[in-house]
Amino acid sequence: MMKSLKTKIGVFILIAALLFLMLPGEAFASMGVSARSAILIEQETGRVLYEKDAYTQRRIASITKIMTAILAIESGKMNKKVTVSPNAAGTEGSSLYLKEGEKISLENLVYGLMLRSGNDAAVAIAEEVGGSLEGFVTLMNQKAEEIGMESHCIYESTRFG
Repeated sequence: MMKSLKTKIGVFILIAALLFLMLPGEAFASMGVSARSAILIEQETGRVLYEKDAYTQRRIASITKIMTAILAIESGKMNKKVTVSPNAAGTEGSSLYLKEGEKISLENLVYGLMLRSGNDAAVAIAEEVGGSLEGFVTLMNQKAEEIGMESHCIYESTRFG
C-alpha cells in the first residue's frame, strides 16, 4: 500500500513538472517584468526572446547616466580634480549635494553618478569631459552611433542630468 502511494505521488510530481515546463516562455517573462517596456535579445543570434512594448520610445535617464560614466572613464581623466560649477551644484533631482567651487576627482563623481544617481555629478562630469553640456551631448550622440544604438532618443542638453 505504501509503495503504491509513493508511486502515485511520484507520478503526480512528474506530471506537474512537465506541465510547468510546457508553459510558454512569455508566461515566465511576464510574471517578473514590472517595467513598462522591456526586451530580451539572445546575444549570439540577435533573436528576440521576450519583448513588452519594446519599441515605444521612452526617456532614457539611466542609459544617459551609464553613457556619461562610459565617456568619463574613456576620457582618461579619472584622477583629474573637477571644480563644481554653479550649474552642476544647482541641478535638481537626485543629488550628491555638491557645492559650487568644491573640488572632487572625476572618479569620485562617476561613483556618485552610478551609486547615488547624482544628477549634479552628471552635470559636473559633462562639463569637464565635454567642455559644456552641449559639447558633452555631442559626444554622447557620437558614442551612441558608434556602438550601434538604433532607434535611440537623441540626447539633448535640456534633458541631461
